[in-house]
Amino acid sequence: MRKITYLEAIKESMSQMMRENEDVFVLGEDIGVYGGAFGVTRGMIEEFGPERIRNTPISESAIAGAAVGAALTGMRPILELQFSDFITIATDQIVNQAAKIRYMYGGKGKVPMVLRTPAGSGTGAAAQHSQSLEAWMAHIPGLKVIQPSTAYDAKGLLCAAIEDDNPVIFYEHKLLYRTMDEVPEEAYTLPIGKADVKRQGTDVTVVATSIMVHRALEAAGQLEKEGIQIEVIDPRTLVPLDIETVVESVKKTGRLIVVHEAVKRGGFGGEIVSQVMESEAFDYLDAPIQRLGGLDVPIPYNPIMEKKAVPQVDDIVQAVKKALK
Repeated sequence: MRKITYLEAIKESMSQMMRENEDVFVLGEDIGVYGGAFGVTRGMIEEFGPERIRNTPISESAIAGAAVGAALTGMRPILELQFSDFITIATDQIVNQAAKIRYMYGGKGKVPMVLRTPAGSGTGAAAQHSQSLEAWMAHIPGLKVIQPSTAYDAKGLLCAAIEDDNPVIFYEHKLLYRTMDEVPEEAYTLPIGKADVKRQGTDVTVVATSIMVHRALEAAGQLEKEGIQIEVIDPRTLVPLDIETVVESVKKTGRLIVVHEAVKRGGFGGEIVSQVMESEAFDYLDAPIQRLGGLDVPIPYNPIMEKKAVPQVDDIVQAVKKALK
């Protein structure tokens, strides 16, 4: 199977869904000729034209509001926010409108929109352009939240999100855009709400999200040389959450580490830990559960400090060894 980048997989997913369904269109800042802040939509305006690749004013609230309205009329908008930090500007449209309408209308109205946005640190974009705020959106009933870690997952889950009749927040880590994976050429969907076991293991379960999946797998490779086998689980979607896959893994390994880039305090890892503790897996635990997350600081601009502010491979290695003591 051919290999393409994470960025190319997202672009291909949108293009294929737009060819299949004229109701699908993209809107956002500089997504036309410029191709978006990270080049995801580059070249799409040549195929689909400015009516379906719509440049917008620099107003996240206007972009989100227009998307909600379009979705209510039967369109399937994909809005791109240049950085996930800017969700703060569109909170009312997302949280109080998109997330609530289907419930408040008794199911008679639906909001089939996808909000795509790059998140995370590692590019020197500093405190206002590097945050991981997925736990905020996961807290809102009515929203689905997706965090793919591979090109294969990104394409399949984005196709599924575009077909979904509910608003979906789709987080794309900036450091993943250039990573490569085997991806089918045809359009396909992956189930929203189904975790993926990225690596089988017997000693410790590591649940990782987004870029941390790759760091967990690298840590697993290092630990394997010492005879330690860790199982790496990627939830892929935070809402709905496939806690069953995590529970079965913890029952096998007896140990759990949850790692995400977002600040540890209030991060989604706490939700995963709580659900495991409330499940039958509690009786199988042989060590305290550990959470790894970002430090309680804004993301620094300095590259050395930026790296130290979020979990790295060695942090995962040390957490695994601690769990096994």
